[in-house]
Amino acid sequence: MSLKQLRGAVAIVGVGQAGCGEAKGRTEMEILAEASHKAVADAGLRMSDIDGLATASSSSAMWPLSVVEYLGLNPRFVDSTMIGGSSFVSHTMPALLALASGQCDAVLVCYGSTQRTAVMNRSEIKRARRQLEPHPFEEVYEPLQPLTSYALAARRYMHQYGATRRDLAEVAVAARKWAQLNPEAFRRDPLSIDDVLNARMVSDPLSVLDSCLVTDGAGAFVMVRADRARDLPQKPAYILGSATATWNKQISAMPDLTVTAARDSGARAFEMAGVTPADVDVAELYDAFTINTLLFLEDLGFCKKGEAAAFVRDGGIAPGGRLPVNTNGGGLSCVHPGMYGAFIMIEAVRQLRGQCGERQIDNARIALVHGNGGTLSSQATAVLGTQATL
Repeated sequence: MSLKQLRGAVAIVGVGQAGCGEAKGRTEMEILAEASHKAVADAGLRMSDIDGLATASSSSAMWPLSVVEYLGLNPRFVDSTMIGGSSFVSHTMPALLALASGQCDAVLVCYGSTQRTAVMNRSEIKRARRQLEPHPFEEVYEPLQPLTSYALAARRYMHQYGATRRDLAEVAVAARKWAQLNPEAFRRDPLSIDDVLNARMVSDPLSVLDSCLVTDGAGAFVMVRADRARDLPQKPAYILGSATATWNKQISAMPDLTVTAARDSGARAFEMAGVTPADVDVAELYDAFTINTLLFLEDLGFCKKGEAAAFVRDGGIAPGGRLPVNTNGGGLSCVHPGMYGAFIMIEAVRQLRGQCGERQIDNARIALVHGNGGTLSSQATAVLGTQATL
């Protein structure tokens, strides 16, 4: 069976979030469980119906075993692939294959983190990560990771294509305008271009307002085969295409700091889906930093290389602009608990269902979700669609 034959074979039928923003006094497992139960209930299912699990965490090597135990699951399929924040977008393909082959019948994809409020010794964590995940060509320079790597990519992009800090600021301001339409967003106060330009610099050319939030939060979604999805209470969001690509781990190993593996994952996801960027009604892009959005707009084909700065100017990706991008407020203004991929999947599903209130995109039929992990290291793209797109 070809990938194109799997187009629309599986749908997301339940979504849930919990503890977003600050979850004081709660553990990451507790909020993960709450989000998971919400997603399962949203799907019209019971936890006993879940026989597939996809989850990952930066805090535990055998995280899925703990999740299985805590939720009382007996899964026939488990995926714990950990490639950073893109993991939960990447999980859609193995889950799709497991469902389509009959290995399981209902897959729960879930994540939880209390990065903002958990008590932790950051210096000890930093030392441990250096030992477990060495970066031999970079650590000698003592970079502030991941920020330094993204700043390097941003500076190279600005040098090569003439983009400015004002262009980066457009991304942050657009995200905040979407967040102001989202009652669940963590930051909803007004934000101007000048606010971003005058904000505290943390790694030139990126200021604190060019950088993602540090929040708590848990997100989950449930996938089933299309024939079953039609009988469940929520409007299904069908997986039309999915692909993952990884070209490097360290940013110093990137052949070109202005081109990411999203060029590969995006092309394959679009090919499987049988659509083009011009068909996309809403795009949810992993905006850990403002430079991400510019790079992904280009690498995914929404504009040519070097043209993203012009694409986002004058509110190009803000409400009322040429392309709705990060309609929940993104990692810059809505939520970012260490890894963000699950939350862009949830926002895309809600948009296709028509459940987004003031920020709802009229007649949204095709949603593009793109996840990023590490320091522009892993890229995962999913194309979702409504019943009308099958």
